[in-house]
Amino acid sequence: MKSALLWACLFVPAWALAAENKVEGVLPLTQLIQETLDQNPDIKAAERRWEAAKARIPQVQTLPDPKINLGYRELSARETSYGFSQALPFPGKLRLRGEVAASEADIIEQDYLATALQVIAALKQSYYDLHFIHESEAILENTRRVLVQFEATAEARYGVGQSAQQDIFRAQAEISRLLARLATLAQKKQSLHADINRLLNRPPADPLGSPEAIQMTPLKHKLEGLNSLLDQSAPLLLQRAKSVERGGKAVELAKRDYYPNFELGAAGLREEPMGKNGYQVMLSVEVPLYFQTKQSQAVREAQAGREVAVEDLQSIRQELLFRIKDNVVQSERAEQLVKILGEAIIPQARLTLASAQAGYAVGKVDFLTLLNSLLTLQENEIERHGEMVEHEKALARLEAIIGEQP
Repeated sequence: MKSALLWACLFVPAWALAAENKVEGVLPLTQLIQETLDQNPDIKAAERRWEAAKARIPQVQTLPDPKINLGYRELSARETSYGFSQALPFPGKLRLRGEVAASEADIIEQDYLATALQVIAALKQSYYDLHFIHESEAILENTRRVLVQFEATAEARYGVGQSAQQDIFRAQAEISRLLARLATLAQKKQSLHADINRLLNRPPADPLGSPEAIQMTPLKHKLEGLNSLLDQSAPLLLQRAKSVERGGKAVELAKRDYYPNFELGAAGLREEPMGKNGYQVMLSVEVPLYFQTKQSQAVREAQAGREVAVEDLQSIRQELLFRIKDNVVQSERAEQLVKILGEAIIPQARLTLASAQAGYAVGKVDFLTLLNSLLTLQENEIERHGEMVEHEKALARLEAIIGEQP
């Protein structure tokens, strides 16, 4: 059973919901997230650990099993005894053991939620990287087609003595370089397919569709709001906070062990051959005689464990605050660059390329200038898609940290 909190934490961008199943052959992000939640072995193992921890709570709160006693003694007369005994921990010990076990279950629950969020974040990052590979392939393929046209134009101009043969060789060399880059992208795409299939618990070679188009998802909260959410909903931080709580309960339980435990028993007696019947009641007290080397040291151990949990809480909080800040500035940088590239640099590069094409056609621009204009536009378009992907990856990492939509 999935926790309601987990479902609330798994944010899917609006563009992913809008595009789901709209285009044939497109691999919806929502579908992958659902399959990962259902099939990923790390998530399932973490959930089973949580279920096992919850099942331990009633066990430690229950009295020890009673003992049934049978006895036979023969001296001047035969004597038979039968009865039972029950161990009784000092009042409050069972309650504290249950509270410690409940705190441990809460810790494991937060570990389960954190595991699910981290796996989904890894899935999203691989998905966005796969989108970048597909977009890069499309851009490079378009450049290759243009270069083929440039090569044909250079050959025609060379045939009439209007350009040098090296223009043809440059076009051919750039086409070969593009083919090499496309081969590298194909390898990276296969690796990303295998990584996504690993998270889905599928065979690595299983085919995947193409990722859907992505759009920029704006940050819902400012940095201060994200820092506030850290203390409220971040599973990694709540896990350490629960560890501090468990440490306090463990100290209280260790101190309670200074008090004795009891064992209460009752037995029936029968003496032969007189045929007399009787009974006896017994009370045993477990005396903590060696408290200096046992109970006192157990208290020191529990106190040290609690202090470790306190320091771990502070350490992870500082680390998560840094990671929030780092991902926020990365998303802001990517957002600014996408805007500059989309609104200024790429339009300018397209105008430059169009001007260079016109100039080359009439012999006013050399082939190298034309080629540089095309490759500059290509790299700007690839950079724009790369920054869009980095923006979405930063948001995915923020989601894994704070436990909800950033």
